[in-house]
Amino acid sequence: MYSQSTHNWPISTAFAALMTTASISVFADENKLAHDNDAVSIADVEKITVYGKHNQLIMDSGTATKSNMSLMQTPAAVVVVDKFLIDEQAGTTLQEALRNVSGLSQDGNNYGVGDNLAIRGLGVNYAYDGMYGGADLENSYNPTRTMTNIESIEVLKGPATGLYGMGAAGGVINLIEKKPQQKEAYEMRFVVGQWDNYGVMFDATGGLTDDTAYRLVANYETSDGYRGLSFERSELYASLSHEFSSSNSVLFSGAYIDDAVQIDSIGHPVRLIDLSLIDSAPGSITSDDLANGNVADGGVQLTDEQRQTLADSLTSTDGWQPYDLGDTGLISPLSTPNDGEELRLKVRQDLEFGNDWRLTHQFQYRNYSTDYIRQTSAYNYIYHNRNGVINLDPRAPLIIDDVLYPFAARRQEYRNISAEESTWQYFADISKAWRAGGLRGEHLISANYEYRDMTYTQYSIWDADDTRSDPVPYILDIREPNWPTGDFDDYNPSLRSKYDKSAKAWGLSLQEVLYVTNALTARIGGAYSGIKQTYQNQFSDGNPEFDADDNGFTYNLGLNYKLSEQFAAFVNQSKGRTAYSVLGSLTGEDDRPDSESESFDLGTRFTAFDEELLASLVWFKTSRTNLRYSNPLFEDDPEDAFYNIDVPEYYYDERDETEGVELDINLMLNEQWSMNFNATYQDAVTNPGSHALSQVEEQTKGIAQKFASLWTSYSHQFEGLAYPVKFSIGVNYEDERSIAASAFGINYAIVDAYAVLGGAISYVGEKWNIQLNLNNLTDETYYSKALYLGGLPGESRNAKLTASYSF
Repeated sequence: MYSQSTHNWPISTAFAALMTTASISVFADENKLAHDNDAVSIADVEKITVYGKHNQLIMDSGTATKSNMSLMQTPAAVVVVDKFLIDEQAGTTLQEALRNVSGLSQDGNNYGVGDNLAIRGLGVNYAYDGMYGGADLENSYNPTRTMTNIESIEVLKGPATGLYGMGAAGGVINLIEKKPQQKEAYEMRFVVGQWDNYGVMFDATGGLTDDTAYRLVANYETSDGYRGLSFERSELYASLSHEFSSSNSVLFSGAYIDDAVQIDSIGHPVRLIDLSLIDSAPGSITSDDLANGNVADGGVQLTDEQRQTLADSLTSTDGWQPYDLGDTGLISPLSTPNDGEELRLKVRQDLEFGNDWRLTHQFQYRNYSTDYIRQTSAYNYIYHNRNGVINLDPRAPLIIDDVLYPFAARRQEYRNISAEESTWQYFADISKAWRAGGLRGEHLISANYEYRDMTYTQYSIWDADDTRSDPVPYILDIREPNWPTGDFDDYNPSLRSKYDKSAKAWGLSLQEVLYVTNALTARIGGAYSGIKQTYQNQFSDGNPEFDADDNGFTYNLGLNYKLSEQFAAFVNQSKGRTAYSVLGSLTGEDDRPDSESESFDLGTRFTAFDEELLASLVWFKTSRTNLRYSNPLFEDDPEDAFYNIDVPEYYYDERDETEGVELDINLMLNEQWSMNFNATYQDAVTNPGSHALSQVEEQTKGIAQKFASLWTSYSHQFEGLAYPVKFSIGVNYEDERSIAASAFGINYAIVDAYAVLGGAISYVGEKWNIQLNLNNLTDETYYSKALYLGGLPGESRNAKLTASYSF
């Protein structure tokens, strides 16, 4: 059994477990570290790791503040998911593992590309052992991360600019990788599942000398995928650790990933009918409700017969929910998978010197490139008001030779995107434990520097609604698509975007952890950071090179009070900085304010049943400020260069804000039964700026207000069997999510709430493990992601068999 998510309650600003120990043991000591009230020498502390803790819930952590603290004494919020829970659920990607973390969800407008996730409704950064591993930068530079070389996942909630450098407002998803072990061990794993899913993994580790150890992990997996969402990935991870002495160790590691993941940008689309124009309920609309517009203004005129054909095609969900295409997907043969290639090389040193001083520093090079063709747009127009004109062409039903196609898709576009990002990154942390009279604590000084160099190119082709390329055929019926023939390049693609971009970031932070009394602890941290960006448009002279400088002060303040040995309360306030348009083009405004993030947490954590239950309840409020949005008075008039000379193109006072409550419960009453439960209620909205056309707050697109997950396992020893059989069952619930788009007359569109049941059964021997996972047991129809004006169908009922052998 496992002590799943043993840190799955709020603690302080998170950093990688790797940042607290040079060689983290996967097979950690089973005994919990005792934390007394005396000053602890850093050199003497065995840093805690959750890996391999099978028989008890962990009550101490070295990951919260880079200072070993009892969780009952630590302020603020991080959630940890260990490998045993991930393995029980047979999760192979980060997106499959997110179900175990409160406050973490799919982002709304991710077009199906990579791991676009959200923490408390806001964007995230990704890290491997505390070093940069990609970010939510629009829809590029974003691979699909796997669990092949991952021991645990740590999710920081809220900004951490001082410790992680250039970061997102929501927080950081930190993936803790496997490390070399002196004890020789080997593992083979085989996977077979539905949709021609096959995989094989090999993991080897051991000591080369008494001071040197290695680890090598290789993996290959492929699948045709549900609805043709195929993937193929090859992975190789290598690491080497060496101890020069008990106070000086180094770790070298490298990773190479080559994968191809098919993209579905559309999913099941909403049929675009503006219900606000019609005085009838969905499902009861007649041809008389579909009045014609003014042909003199460009409105498409329909005959009585055509209006009747449109009315007959409508269902009760059109205009506000996706149209159910069943197993059919709008994935054209012109589309190609996201062909990503990633290389990471890293070296880390841990050095102890002087009077309990410790230096940990890391240097990393990362390169990620991607190339794919994705289909986008493909709108099915039914009845739409555009600038006061009903069915303004081409936002109108498709008519060819007087024949109306009610299920046709228009304004179809294919985008061929090639992008590359190279990053150099350095982190250094110096810490020292101290004591003065009855007061004790730990100093921490952190410095970071990184440089990112990015290139981006996009070519596009369209159907006949756009003349910038040779036309691809209209989709005449989304239910049985007629696809174009040939290749993307056959349609005379148009260059739409081409630029180079660089970003330099640096930061210096100071942190003090104080044990004021046995009951009261505090964390005080401050940082000053800077971000400098350059942008060079190579597509045209209309948007030349611009520079941007963002720098300023950030902080983190936290207090924790233990009311008893079983109950503690904490409060934490933090402020971070986010880079202005890290991927997008810069605009040259000198008076724009810097974008910032703020977070406030008020929580409790408690334990019971002799530390066999751990739980937390947190109220939070987090936001990203000074967001850019278009000035409604700005009009682009290329014929008059002075038309907008006094009208700014953008304003910068919009604000994304999320407020809510998170609950995490971890229970292990004995060796047989374990449970993880987490639930989130959040209200994620965009507060318009003072110049916005509407002052109505809008729910953040694609972000659910309520979601929860339960996973529980029970082991039973049957008579006649040498080993127990483990039974697992779990359920995921997600509330409805908004996919509204007022520009298309869809002011209230959603994907429905869902609950999906899954389970597993496994038989674990001394050296081998056979496990069968059954997902979506009730064959529920649901949408796993909320896309732009559509939903991505979740997988139907399916099975996966995993067999592993260790020697």
